Amino acid sequence: MSGRAQLMWDEAVTGYDFGPDHPMDPVRLELTRKLVAAFGLDREVEVVAAKPAGDSTLRLVHREDYIDAVKAASADPGSAAGAYGLGTTDDPAFAGMHEVSALIAGQSVGAAEAVWRGDVEHAVNFAGGLHHAMPGGASGFCVYNDAALAIARLLELGAERVAYVDVDVHHGDGVQAAFWEDPRVLTISLHEHPRTLFPQTGWPQETGAGAGEGAAVNVALPAGTGDAGWVRAFHAVVPELLAEFRPQVIVTQHGADTHFEDPLAHLAVSLDAQRAVQVACHELAHEYAGGKWVALGGGGYAVVDVVPRSWTHLVGIAAGREVAPETEIPEGWRQEVFARTRQTGPWRMTDGRWPVSFAPWEAGYDPADRLDQAVLATRRAVFPMRGLLA
Repeated sequence: MSGRAQLMWDEAVTGYDFGPDHPMDPVRLELTRKLVAAFGLDREVEVVAAKPAGDSTLRLVHREDYIDAVKAASADPGSAAGAYGLGTTDDPAFAGMHEVSALIAGQSVGAAEAVWRGDVEHAVNFAGGLHHAMPGGASGFCVYNDAALAIARLLELGAERVAYVDVDVHHGDGVQAAFWEDPRVLTISLHEHPRTLFPQTGWPQETGAGAGEGAAVNVALPAGTGDAGWVRAFHAVVPELLAEFRPQVIVTQHGADTHFEDPLAHLAVSLDAQRAVQVACHELAHEYAGGKWVALGGGGYAVVDVVPRSWTHLVGIAAGREVAPETEIPEGWRQEVFARTRQTGPWRMTDGRWPVSFAPWEAGYDPADRLDQAVLATRRAVFPMRGLLA
């Protein structure tokens, strides 16, 4: 391999902008890129700008009529009136929407190609992870589903087993839908329970269909779940499934909206627990997939305090130069934060909860505990289908 990691970045991805009142503020991408540079991590990776995904690539997941609708809304935003999910409150149409959405998708597809070819072990696209977009429509701030497109390209290139692990607070519904009947793709999503959060899917009983029965896995966590429960649930489900599935590549989605400061959800996870799961995903990629790891961003709406720190940790882990949690954040970056947002940026790369401790599932469980009930529901729904003990 020519290098350890690629960071996919094109300044133009910050044009993915639904407007000043929308929660998905592209400043989160700018600040993440600048924090990566402030720590010198961009000198530890190959920074690459891939080409936008072309129509033939987009059609690996998305319907042609939907792609045409995105292009039309992109050229004339006023013409979008809710059809195909475009022109809605969640997904307002904006000029150039097709072009920048295809650019973000292209970064994730390029990451997958580089990892599959063996050019690098790991590739990160923190602008990606737009996991709600459906084959025929926009949804949940997502126009094109770059995560599903990256997986589809891996399959096109000859991959026979791809694992997708999604730890965003919202269910990875679009990726699940794209591969609902495909046994080559194992989709695992840990998310807040659909009773209390969009998109109201991701129940443990959603396990795939047809040849893909047992290839969709959903852990629906109770609102209020904190560090110990979140990390416990991850380790109670993900490693056993990956050991059985034996993926050739692992694609992970690291939405930062599980954080206790996130304004759109109800989990109580710290930056330190997010970092612990990022480390675990890296280790699992080496243990079960020969180190082939594509890591994506996702949601995250605490755009100053949380998102840049979380995804900078992700880049550092992929680059083999982890940023220690106690590290102070460079003053120059904090000045940049104030100049851009008039907010005071965080001081350190931790929420003060490192190291994160949790009780391993193998030590036993409490059937009266809500978190353990959620894990049990998932294990009972899908583990026997895969020949594993629930």
